[in-house]
Amino acid sequence: MLRVLKTTFRTSKHEMDRLFACNRESAKAWNDCLNYAREYHKTNGKWIGVSDLQKLTKGRYHLHSQSIQAVQERYLDARTNANRAKQAGHGHVRYPWRQKKNYPTRWKKDGFTIQPNGKIELSMGIHNGKREKPVIVHVCRIPPRKVKEIELVWDRKLMLAISYDDGTQPRENLNRGIAAIDMGEIHGIAAVADTGEALVVTSRKLRSVKRLRNKKFKELYQKRSRCKKGSRKWKQYTCAIARIGSKTDNQQRDILHQMSRKFVAWANDQRVKTAVVGDVEGVQRNTSRRNKKSLKQKRHCRDLNQKMSQWPFGLLLAYLTYKLAALGIDLIKIDESYTTQTCPVCGRKKKPSGRIYQCHCGYTCHRDVHGARNIYAKHKYGEIHALDWSVENIKYLRPAS
Repeated sequence: MLRVLKTTFRTSKHEMDRLFACNRESAKAWNDCLNYAREYHKTNGKWIGVSDLQKLTKGRYHLHSQSIQAVQERYLDARTNANRAKQAGHGHVRYPWRQKKNYPTRWKKDGFTIQPNGKIELSMGIHNGKREKPVIVHVCRIPPRKVKEIELVWDRKLMLAISYDDGTQPRENLNRGIAAIDMGEIHGIAAVADTGEALVVTSRKLRSVKRLRNKKFKELYQKRSRCKKGSRKWKQYTCAIARIGSKTDNQQRDILHQMSRKFVAWANDQRVKTAVVGDVEGVQRNTSRRNKKSLKQKRHCRDLNQKMSQWPFGLLLAYLTYKLAALGIDLIKIDESYTTQTCPVCGRKKKPSGRIYQCHCGYTCHRDVHGARNIYAKHKYGEIHALDWSVENIKYLRPAS
């Protein structure tokens, strides 16, 4: 399976300047892709293809040819994904349009050489019939397996993201168990298995991290608004905003990795073969005041809108997907509409106000576990109704515990 190792490196000041120049050249290649595609569409009335884009950008940048091709591929992928999103009904999605000042440079298998002592030579290609001197960096950790590609990324400083194949294959899973997941903003993962066990992994730590970031952002943005744009103080506040945002992103990734790892370990103990998750895509839509054009549309408070728009359910789902696949567990997404509101006993719909779901018929259950049970029933029977088994035990976990 493919893995990514993000690591720091050592090099001289001259080579560091060359690395910064690489990302500026990649940004130039990206901007040219946007301009060429726009002009091509105006002239021919259709999208530009790979071959035409390569002809227009060939030999124009001080980068390895595969690095230029990587920028073109990412542009074409972004355009294709935007088109798919529009066809799926997401009309607010835009095609690639933003100009870049810096863009990550990527070297594929023929663009770098790795020595056993940690020395890496990043090729700069051939220009004017002469091969340029490669950029030399030194890293402390080299992946034990074959490296597929290297990307120069910015995370508060320049770092290398090394992609490699760890040599492992997905396990053969002969189990037959089914688990259902109800993702939430307060409890990131609430799951039930047909063994009668339930798991609740709280994401309150992540909410606390986000609140602290929002508070600091507000203070810095207010201070920066009183400065002249482009001044030294304005740049200092801009750097501080970027630094806090990068730190919070790293904390978020760490928390989500811990949450997904705890669920995967629990699912393996419950002998699960299929994991069913409710698709919550769309809850983050229409959380901006500028989108509130319809008077009939329900308006939520600003705090709730902020929490919904910053809920990283897509990233958590991505982590769950590849970690479950490594154990041979299938992950299926289904519609989770009304799974939290519907009573499985009498079918009455009620919006729960607390963490416990209570129905007039006497049915009582933990709110998120109740949602996961209904997702399980929807997957297995096609509708919400009572299950022939009950939850015997609920296990509560924190990400960092």
